Amino acid sequence: MKKRKRKPAWTVYVLRCADGSLYTGITRDVARRVEEHNSNGLRAARYTRARRPVALVYQEPAATRSAASKREYRIKRITRADKQQLVGKRNIR
Repeated sequence: MKKRKRKPAWTVYVLRCADGSLYTGITRDVARRVEEHNSNGLRAARYTRARRPVALVYQEPAATRSAASKREYRIKRITRADKQQLVGKRNIR
């Protein structure tokens, strides 16, 4: 029996932009995504293109895309103070 290649799990991440703002997103490959945000290509989010460089300050694993999207939504809805607390509470893995 053939083994299926496992796709990487989803990750919710938070970036700190050059202007001090926070950007939240989801991806399967955090390192690639941060590189895209910092590159001149069109794969970067419009928000981060004008706020480079960005730095990864938080990441959290999620089992499915749905779970990652739901967590991303919850993080985007909390206050800036709560986001700062979340970012400060957990280190990057």
